[in-house]
Amino acid sequence: MTATSIDTQLLRFSDVAMTFPNGTTALEGVDLTVDRGEFVTVVGPSGCGKSTLLRIASGLESATEGGVELDTDRIGYVFQDATLLPWRSVQANVELLAELHKVPKAQRTEAAKAAIDLVGLTGFEKNLPRELSGGMRMRTSLARSLTLDPELFLFDEPFGALDEITRERLQDELLRIFVEKRFAGLFITHSVSEAVYISTKVVVMSGRPGHIVDTFDIPFPMPRDPEVRFTAEFAELTGKISHALREGHR
Repeated sequence: MTATSIDTQLLRFSDVAMTFPNGTTALEGVDLTVDRGEFVTVVGPSGCGKSTLLRIASGLESATEGGVELDTDRIGYVFQDATLLPWRSVQANVELLAELHKVPKAQRTEAAKAAIDLVGLTGFEKNLPRELSGGMRMRTSLARSLTLDPELFLFDEPFGALDEITRERLQDELLRIFVEKRFAGLFITHSVSEAVYISTKVVVMSGRPGHIVDTFDIPFPMPRDPEVRFTAEFAELTGKISHALREGHR
């Protein structure tokens, strides 16, 4: 993975393909950019390589073909599961990444305090993960990555296991933090309505081997009014993306 300073781009995939040792080709011919201050969401059928894209972006996997250019080393990663250490409190879990990066104790404690406040968990610092709801555990996971002040955030279906009400609340919280921090985001989801609501751009992928079949700019301004979910414009755009998703899966 090499660095670049092309305009405002933080992340660029150029003709990326991924074939696993068992012969399965997950991705082919993927061209995708994520700019500073842009929130890009990828939707596609199961098994199309969406999560593989994130692992390649983070360096956890290497593409078998094509190039990946990255203009930052400050990357946050939020997984489908909150992946909290059950014996550590919220405060200690949020401090974990900063601790692993050898950030001095006083500095990481202050960073964790600010992140906990930002995600709305002030007052729960001493709670263990088993004492938290699913939404609160995901907020803790988000706060943990925020302590390193990432320029690029990678999200692998973080809200997929939550109930609809909690999911919508966390979408609102994520957008609030995005507006405040203005990181770049690459978000994976199966939900088209979620993609439209949280994004500045939605990318539609085909079935395996995954490639991009369409891209949609989202016109709704930030900060985003939650009531936009119930407008005709939102429904129309969701329908267009759903149609592209079905066409790409044929």
